[in-house]
Amino acid sequence: MKQIETVSETQSNPGSELHAATPPPTAAPARSPHQANWVQRGLALAIAAATSATLGLTAALLLPLPIGLIAKDKSVVSNVWRVGLGYQVGRPVNILIMGIDRVPGAEPGTEAIFSGRSDTMLLLRVNPEQDTVSLLSIPRDTQVQIPEIGLDKINDANVQGGPALAAKTVSSTLNGVAIDRYVRVSTDAFKELVDLLGGIEVYVPKPMQYEDKTQKLKIDLQPGNQTLSGAQAEQFARFRNDDLGDIGRVQRQQALLKALRSKLMNPTVIPRIPALVKAMQKYIDTNLSLEELLALVGAGRKLSDGNFKMVMLPGRFSAPGEYVASYWIMDPAGRDRVMQQYFDVTPQQADTAARSATDVRIAIQNASGSPNGARELQQDLAKLGYINVYVVADWPDAQTETRIIAQGGDLAAADAVRQALGLGQVQAESTGDLESDFTIRIGQDWLQQHAQK
Repeated sequence: MKQIETVSETQSNPGSELHAATPPPTAAPARSPHQANWVQRGLALAIAAATSATLGLTAALLLPLPIGLIAKDKSVVSNVWRVGLGYQVGRPVNILIMGIDRVPGAEPGTEAIFSGRSDTMLLLRVNPEQDTVSLLSIPRDTQVQIPEIGLDKINDANVQGGPALAAKTVSSTLNGVAIDRYVRVSTDAFKELVDLLGGIEVYVPKPMQYEDKTQKLKIDLQPGNQTLSGAQAEQFARFRNDDLGDIGRVQRQQALLKALRSKLMNPTVIPRIPALVKAMQKYIDTNLSLEELLALVGAGRKLSDGNFKMVMLPGRFSAPGEYVASYWIMDPAGRDRVMQQYFDVTPQQADTAARSATDVRIAIQNASGSPNGARELQQDLAKLGYINVYVVADWPDAQTETRIIAQGGDLAAADAVRQALGLGQVQAESTGDLESDFTIRIGQDWLQQHAQK
């Protein structure tokens, strides 16, 4: 198997790192004439197109899809299934994903569509040594120092200096993490992708109504389980007219990510591949080569759900009047923990001590169907020494299995609770209560266990 070591060069040659480079955004190696044509590389980029401006769904890049379909010749397809892709990821790789807002006046298919603010920003780590994929959501309103620009929201870095400045900003904010490659996707990609897939099944937790005339966005969604069209999925992801603002969008993006992964794993997606390939090419700008894309896709073909981890950059909302603009203020200790645990970046003054039961803040969300479930679990946790526990509004969609959602990315603390309770599934994602270190979403399995005590 051939290993793609070109993605490793940024480690040994600092001058080649994206965040140290200065090429203009139009100089994307993946678009050079010597590369394979779009039909050949189409599926790989179509998968990458799941990193939409609305979600940055890069996980789709790593799904076990029928990669052989990138070939025109059906005999080649059969051969690919027999011998494999022939490429491997040679070392851990970090990829910066940016979904770009619509740019007024930008002509479709031109480089100008990639010059806007990053509506979504994700840092993706593919680790072949541990067979894991980690996805860090960076809220667009995160307060950062943009090099040579000053204090601003991180979503403005791409406007000021394209992918090079955006990567440099991310690296300097996140303890010097190396950025190996980038992918930028324009905002229209996601809507078209979902429509080509025939919609995705999503649970909408509450009514959503909002209108943004500048972005030509009108949101009108009703609660409940439903199959969303591309336009509706974009509405769901971009809604921010509630107390959670941009952070609520990050949570919904992660929910849509899971739904899209499920859809892409369905064999019925195969007949839609040709149209998907043709549609997605105009939405993507990347410096990943075809070989690197294939290596990344190959790495994900054997990836299980348990090895895919999502987390949001820990922080808090800025207080009213604290700054002229509203920001997401990063929590340095939470940042250090996430970067060490998910990206293997050790801070200069690392605090590796495990947190005690009294340190962690736990939210309980009832999804069991029993009106007393949350209070009863709170009492049980108190007996186990967990005293910093509070109850939040019920989750309206009942579930059979209890989930312990590592909202702040602390898997060790979440797993300690799982072991203390004797049940539950730990999930590394940011769909729990924002004020918590992790959220326990009670399922019917806990009721059954509690009744036997």
